[in-house]
Amino acid sequence: MSDRALINYKGVEVCQQELVVLKNINLEIYPGEFIYLLGKVGSGKSTLIKSFYHEIPIYEGEARVLDYDLRKIRTKDVAHLRRKIGIVFQDFQLLIDRSVNANLEFVLRATGWKDKNAIAEQIQHVLKQVGMQTKGYKMPHQLSGGEQQRIVIARALLNSPEIILADEPTGNLDPTTGQDIMDLLYNIRRSGTTVLIATHNLSWIDIFEGRVLMCEDDKLLEITAETKQKAEY
Repeated sequence: MSDRALINYKGVEVCQQELVVLKNINLEIYPGEFIYLLGKVGSGKSTLIKSFYHEIPIYEGEARVLDYDLRKIRTKDVAHLRRKIGIVFQDFQLLIDRSVNANLEFVLRATGWKDKNAIAEQIQHVLKQVGMQTKGYKMPHQLSGGEQQRIVIARALLNSPEIILADEPTGNLDPTTGQDIMDLLYNIRRSGTTVLIATHNLSWIDIFEGRVLMCEDDKLLEITAETKQKAEY
């Protein structure tokens, strides 16, 4: 594992509409980690994730993500930061009026890709990564929920991100399909990409080993085997 932290927060506060959601966050995340972010609804999971790609600005503490200082980042650099982060949403957010291939092409062109052959090659590459290489011609409504989520993961992989942030990626899926999606994300992590998953489903922790963070009482806590044992005691 590299010594360079991809995410480094020191004494950070994150706010939602001027309300402090989490305070005094001290966090380092490194390449190749698989991380769970737990917490009740409203505990700050989504707010924290949005802060990583500067959808929610940070005004207190030191915050660096992929070598960008989030306290000083220029507007034009926000797009560059976001290209290095893959985002997987619970509700898919696919463009329903165009095919899978066209959805993926739209993202590539929006992030600066111009060569038609390179675009087609990259689309096939990411679809193969998620086991959907024969589905590029289909419209989103022709796909199952699990298939749509695979396409969303493919979309997140388009620019070869160093980090994937997945906000409740199995929330709208049945347990079997959800496990398939978790297995896919776990394998992506094996290739060296850091994966952070916000979830309510504690059962995944027993199946897919990873680091566990918890949003609770305005704080971000790390749950280790030792702290878990003390809590149970």
